[in-house]
Amino acid sequence: MTLVRTVLDAPGPMGALTLGVTEAGLALVAFGRHPEAAERAAARLGEPLADGDGGEAAVQLAEYLAGTRRVFEVPLDWSLTAGSQRRVLETLYDTVPFGATATYGQLAARSGLGQAHTAARGVGSIMGSNPLPVVVPCHRVLGSDTLGGFGGGRATKEWLLALEGVLTPALDFGSE
Repeated sequence: MTLVRTVLDAPGPMGALTLGVTEAGLALVAFGRHPEAAERAAARLGEPLADGDGGEAAVQLAEYLAGTRRVFEVPLDWSLTAGSQRRVLETLYDTVPFGATATYGQLAARSGLGQAHTAARGVGSIMGSNPLPVVVPCHRVLGSDTLGGFGGGRATKEWLLALEGVLTPALDFGSE
């Protein structure tokens, strides 16, 4: 199996997404032009790395970012996840659809981690280590009274939530 790396131009504050796709499916989404992220993923998987076009994963991500896709149908390769991380990310993917949100505590409970403060904090850490952001929508996970953190940065989280109609889009005074 080979990890195929591609960089997808992305609108808004993301600028670009670096993707890693295996024969099993999409394995990696990294914010920005970071070919080294795919190199690290290939090394973790013990697979060779090749450059390519990203196939259907790149097409579906481009459609989502353009506002024409709400559900991803591309197969996912969960090989970069394990244990409770995988359980929480699969629960997120399966139970928080486009335009919906959940709190860290709600996701902890749904995933079987419990309802304690430490379980919610654990979910926060898992969101930060999500190898498939955007597709496995960690931007939809919020603090109980804040937007919470996000590996792609607050502006990207706000942009994605606005794309999905959760937040009102921010005004952009820089373009005319």
